[in-house]
Amino acid sequence: MAFSKEYSSYSMDRADGNVRARFIRRVYGHLAAAIVAFALIEAFILQLEITRTLSAKVLQAPMGWLLVLGGFMIVGFMGRRLASSQSRQMQYAGLGLYIVAEAIIFAPLLLLANAYAGGGVILQAAIMTGLLFAGLTATVFITRKDFSFLGSILTIGGFVAIGLIVCATLFGFSLGLWFSVGMILFAGAAILYDTSNILHHYHEEQYVGASLELFASVALLFWYVLQLLLSLSSD
Repeated sequence: MAFSKEYSSYSMDRADGNVRARFIRRVYGHLAAAIVAFALIEAFILQLEITRTLSAKVLQAPMGWLLVLGGFMIVGFMGRRLASSQSRQMQYAGLGLYIVAEAIIFAPLLLLANAYAGGGVILQAAIMTGLLFAGLTATVFITRKDFSFLGSILTIGGFVAIGLIVCATLFGFSLGLWFSVGMILFAGAAILYDTSNILHHYHEEQYVGASLELFASVALLFWYVLQLLLSLSSD
């Protein structure tokens, strides 16, 4: 998200209490709506036979996950660009595009989790993700600390993680349990960063883009919590 654009409204650091409270309500209201929309879309596409067929091909193909990752990165970039525009319609289009992309990329993992560990592990991962998210959010809101310094660390860490995923796919080795632990920490740092930006750096009209960034971090946390639980259950 670019914070340097010229907006007619003030950033949250300069806004009064009422404006800040309204902005926060809008962000978390949109986040809740995005999570509900994601769950509904996921429930629908998991019932489709084509989803099972394509997911099986992705899981079996040597380069399947790389193709999915590449496609998601492109769509995710497009979604973020749209959500950071000044057009409200484009912002919602970007958020919607990102939610659909997340639902598609999650389908193979959820089918795999349900097949090998049952639906209970998915619910367990969702509850753990919610508790972690609540704790991290409370940390920022209580301390009021500005975690924007994490931005450069997350950028470097993101490139390192993508590099490791690509190498693991190309050379056929498993990243293992500790990679999932590391990515959970990474996602937690991303939530701290996003929440801090909501309190300090976003502008009043950027609530759609802010909710997208937060949704992306929550989805990443859920993905690797589920991966961790699957690794533990297989052991």
